[in-house]
Amino acid sequence: MNIDENPTVAVLIPCYNEEITIGKVVNDFHAALPSATVYVYDNNSSDRTAEIASTAGAIVRKEPRQGKGNVIRAMFEDIDADVYIMADGDDTYPADAAPAMVAKVLEGYDMVIGDRLSSTYFQENKRPFHNFGNRLVRGSINGLFGAHVTDIMTGYRAFNFTFVKTYPVLSRGFEVETEMTIHSLNNNLRLYEMPIQYRDRPEGSVSKLDTVGDGIKVMSTIFRMIREYKPLPFFGGLGLIIGIVGIVLCGTVTFEFAKTGVVTHFPTLIGAVMLVIAGLLLIIAGIILDVMAKNDRKTFVIDTNKIAYNKRH
Repeated sequence: MNIDENPTVAVLIPCYNEEITIGKVVNDFHAALPSATVYVYDNNSSDRTAEIASTAGAIVRKEPRQGKGNVIRAMFEDIDADVYIMADGDDTYPADAAPAMVAKVLEGYDMVIGDRLSSTYFQENKRPFHNFGNRLVRGSINGLFGAHVTDIMTGYRAFNFTFVKTYPVLSRGFEVETEMTIHSLNNNLRLYEMPIQYRDRPEGSVSKLDTVGDGIKVMSTIFRMIREYKPLPFFGGLGLIIGIVGIVLCGTVTFEFAKTGVVTHFPTLIGAVMLVIAGLLLIIAGIILDVMAKNDRKTFVIDTNKIAYNKRH
């Protein structure tokens, strides 16, 4: 299939109890991308979300596994297109930015990020802990990967076919956006950030985010992915700290022995030696896991090349 001629575009909208806004969101994307197919995946809504979306012209499908990550996994498995636009059903993201995002994907980018934080997010979002969380997550990930991504957690993104079919969705909830960004940075994918005009939810629309609970999930996801994607700094750094503590304790016992000729703190000596050994084992484990992680990245590149080749032919 030649994506330069009449590329197919799919708009993916995961939804849970968004009857107030979903009709407008579907209509806005139909207006912005007249040739696109709009899919709404209803995640066990108890209101009229599915009915309203269908009336507005969207293809509505059900996803019984609760959680945004589960919905995105189903979307990526089910739908084939040249370009994918993913947005929320709460009318916080402008549909009129979608054509420019599609154009960037067709230029060759793997993922286009709708950057809220460079425009109106901090003025529109009235939840201060969300703002703090965005800054914390951004600083942590950019520092670790040496990147300069502004909006790590945005739900407004565009993808190409290869990204969608090779991205392993592991998270079940809202932490999936953070996972996407880390996955992209780790595998050196082509990212493009496009500032968008974010707006807060309209009156009567209720956020599904749990500031504390989802914040903990996001931080645990970062911790897990650092452990998996950066094992040498993670285990090597931990091993180095433990080893240094052990060496310092060994030094105090050695100094005492040199001064008195007697070792009076055998428990300290034993504990210090064990700490040094544990530190060395962690460093060795970090080296081994780092080699495995590099091999995984090589395998990922080969797989993406195969998928891209098969799609072109």
